[in-house]
Amino acid sequence: FVSVNALRFHAADGAGYRFLTDRVLELDALNPQVAARLLAPFGQWRCYDEQRQALIKGEIERVLGKKGLSRGTYEIASKTLA
Repeated sequence: FVSVNALRFHAADGAGYRFLTDRVLELDALNPQVAARLLAPFGQWRCYDEQRQALIKGEIERVLGKKGLSRGTYEIASKTLA
């Protein structure tokens, strides 16, 4: 979805970002390593326009705000914002 359908992933309403974040949060409890790796597409968030930057940043912050987040997912998310 992320790499093959960039048009939908980067939709102006942020639905693609929310979808990915929802999957990351679901998987974090089951497989934290996969969840952390799924955050990779957010790593280039500063390359996009201001609207998309704000949407992606909000989703990363949503990940960081989850109680009980795994250490690996927390590390990747926090480094992505740094």
